[in-house]
Amino acid sequence: MENNKKFAVIGGGSWATAIAKMLCENQEKIAWYMRSTYALEHLKHQKHNPNYLSSVAFDINKLQLTNDINEAVAFADVVIFAIPSAFLKDELEKMTVSLEGKIIFSAIKGIVPETSLIVGEHFHKMYSIPYENIGVITGPCHAEEVAMERLSYLTIACADKEKAKYVAKNLSSYYIKAKTSDDIIGTEYAAVLKNIYSIAAGIAHGLGYGDNFQAVLMSNAIREMKRFIKKVHRMKRNINNSAYLGDLLVTGYSVFSRNRMFGNMIGKGYTVKSAQMEMSMVAEGYYASKSAYNLNLDYKAKTPIINAVYEILYEGKEAKEVFKKLTEKLD
Repeated sequence: MENNKKFAVIGGGSWATAIAKMLCENQEKIAWYMRSTYALEHLKHQKHNPNYLSSVAFDINKLQLTNDINEAVAFADVVIFAIPSAFLKDELEKMTVSLEGKIIFSAIKGIVPETSLIVGEHFHKMYSIPYENIGVITGPCHAEEVAMERLSYLTIACADKEKAKYVAKNLSSYYIKAKTSDDIIGTEYAAVLKNIYSIAAGIAHGLGYGDNFQAVLMSNAIREMKRFIKKVHRMKRNINNSAYLGDLLVTGYSVFSRNRMFGNMIGKGYTVKSAQMEMSMVAEGYYASKSAYNLNLDYKAKTPIINAVYEILYEGKEAKEVFKKLTEKLD
């Protein structure tokens, strides 16, 4: 595979900012699309994103900044999408340039609401992108720790191993270690599901459950994840690897986890709307819980934790009562 492929980052949030930082360690220039004109102008003059990871200083000469998604896509050979799944359809509808021949990597940890597809499947089915040109970037990795250059690990999944290796190489640095995987569907579903389990962990904390219960909850969550993914895409995988268990643990326990924060507010009695208004970032697990619940109506995996989160967020059931019943289903 050629070593001179150009990259574009689509998104202006914390994870998009972290990915741009990682790429700038290895690339002479990247394109970076974000909707906010204010953020772009601030970045041009102040050298940092005013809204997310503002401690990260960028070399502006390495950035082709634009609020036109077509300009960013046209610039790049490898396009990395890092926007909330709920907004993906609207952003893609702005495109007039073709994605044919582009390598598409998703750093989105969610399911596209309009199609109920994970992002890779959405690009394959809706835009006819071949699977060998689709990849996934997963953790365990928080954007905030990338900003602080704390040692972090990524998993880069793609059906084409050479493309996975290439993207991994361009995201790696002394503080980022990136490994590759061929489980593109399993790793992407794991990235989606762990956000739901993180909300459950936050709800439990907000309700006053302690570390002992959290350990049981996470133990059950990884087994539930294994059952769900096995129904969706059966292949040989070790669910205890970092892309699955590791990503679940960091999202379920970390103070940086927006999904845990969202769940914590729900557990403390916030309504969904009030919790969303208080947070400046999107909690992907909110949308994912509905999509996963509906998908499982067909798959019929045993998913008591996903069901509990769905009942609280979408059926308006009392968190205290739902979790009381959930405790009887865990072991």
